[in-house]
Amino acid sequence: MRRMSDDEPGGPAVRHRRVSHQVRRAVTQLILDTGLRPGELLPTEAELMDTLGVSRNSVREALKALQALDIVEIRHGYGTYVGQASLTPLADGLTFRTLLRPADDAHALAEILQVREVLEEGLIRRVAAAPPDDAVLDRLDVIVRKMSEAGQAGEPFADLDRAFHETLYRSLGNELIPQLLGAFWNVFDRVAGVRRWAHDPAPEVTVERHRAIVAALRAGNAAGAQEAMAHHFRGIEARAEQETRGVG
Repeated sequence: MRRMSDDEPGGPAVRHRRVSHQVRRAVTQLILDTGLRPGELLPTEAELMDTLGVSRNSVREALKALQALDIVEIRHGYGTYVGQASLTPLADGLTFRTLLRPADDAHALAEILQVREVLEEGLIRRVAAAPPDDAVLDRLDVIVRKMSEAGQAGEPFADLDRAFHETLYRSLGNELIPQLLGAFWNVFDRVAGVRRWAHDPAPEVTVERHRAIVAALRAGNAAGAQEAMAHHFRGIEARAEQETRGVG
C-alpha cells in the first residue's frame, strides 16, 4: 500500500480534499485486504497513521466520513470497528434529495417509486417462476387479512404492507433485497411524515391489490402476478401524486 503524505501538491483546499479521499479509500481497502468482518476491530489511529503516512487529523476525518457511510463504527473509548455497510446512508441521501424539491413537486418522489416498481416487477417475476409453497402463501394471506381488519378499523397498516413484500421475496434467499426495499420504504415513510400526508384514503383498494397478488401466485399465473404488482404500483404512484398536489 502506497504511503500518503499530507504534503501532496496543489493548494491547501485541493490537498485537503485529495488526502481525505485517499485516506478513506485506503482504510476501505485495508478492511478488504485484511479480511476484517463486520464488528471486528480496526487498527488503532496510531497504526493507521504509521501505515498510511498521514496525520492524526487526516485519519480521524476519514474515519468519521466512513462512519457516516456505515463502513466503520467508532466506539469512543473502545476503538473503531468494521461497520455493517447498511443502506441507511442511501435512504438518507434519497430522502434529502426528495425533500430538497418543492413540496408540490410530484416528480421527485415519482422517480423513486419508478425505480422500486421496476425492481419489484422483476422480483415478482422470479417469485412466480418458482411459486412459494403453501406455507408462505398462507402467511401472506394472514398478512392481507390483518391489513383488511386494520383498514376496517380505520388504522394504518404500513408495517403490515412492508411485511407482505418482505415475506413475498424471502424465498429468493437474497439478503440484499429486504435491505434495498427497506431503504425505499424508509424514504417514502419519511417523506410522507414530513409532508404530513394522510393515511391511505382507500385501504380496501390497497388490500384487494395485495390479495390479487397472492391469488395469482396460488393459481400459478406468473403473468397475472406481474400485472397485479404493476396495478398495485400504479395505485401507489397515483396516491403519491394526489398527496403531493394536494388533491383528494
